[in-house]
Amino acid sequence: MVKLKKDTFKIGNKKLKSRLIVGTGKYKNFYETAKAVKASGADMVTVAVRRINILDKKKPILTDYLNPKKIVYLPNTAGCFNSIEALRTLRLAREMGGWKLVKLEVLGDKKTLYPNMIETLESTKILVKEGFKVMVYCTDDPLFAKKLEDCGASAIMPLASPIGSGLGLQNKINISMIIKQSRVPVIVDAGIGTASDATIAMELGCDGVLINSAIAKAKKPVLMAKAFKDAVISGRNSYLAGRMSKNNLAIPSSPYKGLI
Repeated sequence: MVKLKKDTFKIGNKKLKSRLIVGTGKYKNFYETAKAVKASGADMVTVAVRRINILDKKKPILTDYLNPKKIVYLPNTAGCFNSIEALRTLRLAREMGGWKLVKLEVLGDKKTLYPNMIETLESTKILVKEGFKVMVYCTDDPLFAKKLEDCGASAIMPLASPIGSGLGLQNKINISMIIKQSRVPVIVDAGIGTASDATIAMELGCDGVLINSAIAKAKKPVLMAKAFKDAVISGRNSYLAGRMSKNNLAIPSSPYKGLI
C-alpha cells in the first residue's frame, strides 16, 4: 500500500480538515443552513457581519444553529463598497467576538460586484498592521494577487466569475498563474455553479473553494452540499495524483510490442 503524505490545510493559525468553506446566506432559514453545513463537512463558515441580528432578541440567530465553538466563523464584509465601511465592519467583528481571522471584500459597484482592488489593497495593509489575519476576495489578476500577498494577506481568494452568477471558472489560466506564484493558500471564491466546477478548481491546484449560492439556491441544498463535499475531495485527490500528459495524437492503451 502506498503511504500518502499528510495533506494539511492551514489558514493563518487555523488548521482545517475540510477544504470546502461555505457561506451562510440565502438559505430559507437557519435550520436549512445548519443541515447544509453539516452535509458539506465544512469546518469554516462565512458570516456577513452587517447582516447579523444583534438587536431583535425575538428573532433566531445563527449561533443557535451553528455552534461557534465547534465550527470556525469567518466574519466577512459582504455589502461594503468602500474601505471605510469594510474596516469598520471588521473592527466591529473583533469587538463582538474577538475574531481576527477575517474575510475582506470591498466591492466596486452593485451591478458586477467586482472588487475594487485599489481600496482592497489599502484595506488589507491597514488590517494586517492591526493584527488581523486577512483572507482577501480579489480579481483573478496575478499582479494584484501578488501585491496582496506581499502586503501580508493570509489567503488569496480570486473570483471564478461574478458573485452569484454560477458561471464557473472563466479564466483557468489566470487562476493557475496565481496558484503557481503564491506562498499562501489560494481559495476560489464567487461564481462556482455546481460540484464539477469545484472539482476543476481543485484539480488546478487551488487550496480550497468557498461556496454559498450554488448550495443555498439549489433545488435540494442539503444534497448539493454533500455533492460539493465529494467534489472537493475528488478534485484534491486528482491534483495530488498528478494527471497524465495531454497529447495531440492517440496513444494505444496496450503496446504494439509482442503482438501475435
